[in-house]
Amino acid sequence: MRAGDSYLRSVNHRPQMYSALDLGTNNCRLLVARPTRRGFRVVDAFSRIVRLGEGLGQTGRLSDAAMDRAISALRVCARKMRRHRVSRALNVATEACRLAENGDQFVERVRAETGIELTVISTREEANFAVAGCLPLLDSQCGNALVFDVGGGSTELIWLDLANVRDPEIISWTSMRHGVVTLSEKHGGIEISPSAYAAMVDDVAGQLRDFELQNNLQRYFATGKGVQMLGMSGTVTTLAGVHMGLRRYDRSRVDGAWMMLQDLREVSRRITTMQHRDRVANPCVGPERADLVVAGCAILEAITDIWPAERVRVADRGLREGILTTLMRQDEEVRQSLR
Repeated sequence: MRAGDSYLRSVNHRPQMYSALDLGTNNCRLLVARPTRRGFRVVDAFSRIVRLGEGLGQTGRLSDAAMDRAISALRVCARKMRRHRVSRALNVATEACRLAENGDQFVERVRAETGIELTVISTREEANFAVAGCLPLLDSQCGNALVFDVGGGSTELIWLDLANVRDPEIISWTSMRHGVVTLSEKHGGIEISPSAYAAMVDDVAGQLRDFELQNNLQRYFATGKGVQMLGMSGTVTTLAGVHMGLRRYDRSRVDGAWMMLQDLREVSRRITTMQHRDRVANPCVGPERADLVVAGCAILEAITDIWPAERVRVADRGLREGILTTLMRQDEEVRQSLR
């Protein structure tokens, strides 16, 4: 069954309000939006770091404290959805709930305590939504794109054929079980020695090599032309904000920005040499990301070591935007079929 099938129903009119909720290993995010002729307009949003996957790598289970944090955030989401009278919604959970032994029990607890029905999506469904979310940032002048999404519990890599940039084909994808939370818990995230950082990069690179062997993407990157790299994640947006010297994070400046890979890696190296207190003090990192951002830098370094694009496009968008786009497209198809 495809994610969202349980929400599909015949519609004879355009729903007034849609929502998309993404409960990941690290974050709980919500968008509420109204359809427009050219897409949608966001009318409300919510984001909170909940660290649902904290300790999951060691225990195989979601902890009581992590579940409590997530449910507290989900109650806020439920209130927003009710206040805006959302009539079409999809609420997804990703890697933490996919892996946890008690993931099903947590989903049931969420339903009982908040009224939110969570759908635990597969890695392929996650890739589909990610691509749908970043469509406006794909370069029609390129034949292919490598999209990467550094999450809390996993990192997704998606190789696209852009012959039809409005509906790109996923040629290959993988979900690597290293994200900023899992990697930090394994190697540390407060004060990180050069050797510990090198071990992070090696750990990630070992998982990436199979994807390269299967697809031989390096031949595309060797020419430096015809291929786009697009990064979707808090890691990439954070690095972009630090590079721009923003006094506070500004999505309007970061989303869609092009960064030279050399600049991205330079700011990444600068962050990895900072003391934890200095990362906390940086307005684009802050206390909530200070112990995770170095792991994100290690993942980025491993990816770009193997696939060294000249530039990277930064996307402050992802699953939620993809879910909204998909739901609205599905409803439009239903309306067309009823005419």
